This record gives sequence, structure tokens and C-alpha cells, in this order.
Amino acid sequence: MLSAIGLDEAQETAYRALVGLGAAEVPYLANRLALPEDDTVRTLRHLERQGLVAQSSTCPGRWTAAPPAVALGALLTQQRHDLDRAELATALLAEEFRGQAAEPAVHDLVEVVTGTSAVAHRFLQLQLGAAHEVCALVTTTPAAVTDVENDAEDRAVERGVVYRVVVERGVLDAPGGLGRLAEALSRGEQVRVVDEVPTKLVVADRALAMVPLSARGAAPSEPAALVVHDSGLLESLLGLFEAVWRQAVPLRLGADGTSYEAPMGEPETSDLEVLSLLLAGLTDASVAKQLDLGLRTVQRRVRHLMELAGVSTRLQLGWYAYERGWVAREGQARDAGR
Repeated sequence: MLSAIGLDEAQETAYRALVGLGAAEVPYLANRLALPEDDTVRTLRHLERQGLVAQSSTCPGRWTAAPPAVALGALLTQQRHDLDRAELATALLAEEFRGQAAEPAVHDLVEVVTGTSAVAHRFLQLQLGAAHEVCALVTTTPAAVTDVENDAEDRAVERGVVYRVVVERGVLDAPGGLGRLAEALSRGEQVRVVDEVPTKLVVADRALAMVPLSARGAAPSEPAALVVHDSGLLESLLGLFEAVWRQAVPLRLGADGTSYEAPMGEPETSDLEVLSLLLAGLTDASVAKQLDLGLRTVQRRVRHLMELAGVSTRLQLGWYAYERGWVAREGQARDAGR
């Protein structure tokens, strides 16, 4: 609990014990902590340097705890100060990086990462650095990174990062696969299923992607991956993900834990009226006025359509609506009226 301010388990336990006792001598404290006396003394010395404990001035060998509100408050203030400085340094470095990367060299747009630990570490960094969205294509083929599940994923979701994941149908039958997908769904992640995905792929914030270097089905070798920065290649990988996402079917879990794939569903006529006017170039406010609706109602219906289509932008929604036949192109409308 106090690890955030630099205390390990033994140090925290010792401080808590002294807070409860008020004061104690080393032999008694060592017995209470189940530690050798030498280790107990070292622990107390560390706490003393942190300003959390002090030796009694009237009774040599006796240690007392500093008031938590004062001692811990000072450490927390220092911690916040250090974090503020780190945040400022990060912002300055990011600005410097953007300046240097305004016209990056071609060889800087793609990194080659080799080795199981290196690939796994880069994959971890990808998720830890995500601030908005992580998109992933998951295959049944084992590799250094088998799917989009690790501790970084949990932390990313807690920060509000949106996960959109497409898995191959074979993942549902893999050992433990259904359980991992159930955990992902319970965290609010969006999971869809297709018969087969073209490749493993992870994209963070539409700015950084990671894809295996070896071709699918190739003979096993040392794991290697490409890390792709903002470039035309990254846009192509994003296009690949979105194409697979549109064709995939949302995964749902029944009450008994079995999986089923939910139909995409069809929008209501009133929602399509809103969409048609938006595609005609009207603003949200103009649509609301035309249909005698509230502005928030219009925006809520658009969000509903985006959720139904499984897209994240209105541009994608328009494309999806045409592809699915929700709205007709002008030529199609004339042909239908003949």
C-alpha cells in the first residue's frame, strides 16, 4: 500500500507495527516481525532516513514512529513534486521528439525487433503508451505474444483506453481461450470473431503498430516483429484492421459461459433519417431543426449508429452505411425508383 512512496513490504510492516505500538525495542520488534535483529535494524535505519521513525532520546535502543499525517504527508508531497517534474520532462522530450520527427528518415519509420523477450517487451510498451485506443487482430498461432492479454492491458483499460479486438474462431476452442475472452468482455472490451484473420496485428492510438516479421505458417524460428511508426505503411495496416473489423461479428457470452456471435442488427428508420441528412452535409444542429429533435438526441442517435456499426469516426460510419446498404448512393436510388 505504501510501495508508491518507496517502502517495501518489510519496511511498511515495521512502520505499521511501530505506529500501533507507539514505541518498541529492536528485540521485541524483530520477534513481532519474524525477522533477524540485524535485518530489523537495517529496516529501521531505512525508515529513519525517510523520516518515518526515530530513536528515542531518553531510552537508547528504543524506536518510535513519526506521526503518519506529518511523515507520510511530506513523502507524498515530495512524490507529487517528483511526478510533476517527470511529467514536465516527458512533455519537453515529446516536443523535442516531434520536432525531430517532423520529417523522419525512411529507415526510422520501421523498427525490427527480434527475440522472444524483446518482442514481448515492445508489445508491453505499446500498450503502456496507449492513451485512447488499441486495435488488435489475434490468431490461434502461438508466438512470443499470443494475444492481447497481459497486465498492461488491465492498466490500459483502467485508464480509459478502448480495446477493439478481432479473434479467429479457433481462439474460442483453444485451451483457456474462451476464459480470456470472457475476461476481456467483462472489462468492457469490444471483441469480434471471424473465420481467419490475415495476420497478427496491434495498433496503438492509430500512431504505432506491431506486426510479426515472419509469414504466417512459416517454419518456427526466433520470434521477430516490425514496429511501424506513422507512415503510409501504418495507414495500410489501419485499413486492414478496419476491413477485418467490419466483416467480423460481435462476440457475446451466454449466461452459462458458452459463446455465440450476435447479429449486427439493423438501425431504426428514425436513426437512418438522421444519418441521411448528415451525409447530405447538414450539421447536427440543422438536422435537429429539420427533424424537430433536440441536439443531444441527434448526437445520441449518431453514437448508437456508430456502436451498431462498430466504428469510431463519422467518416467510417458513412462508409459502413453505404457498404451495408443502410443508405443508397444517388445512382442506386435512381435505379431503384425505375
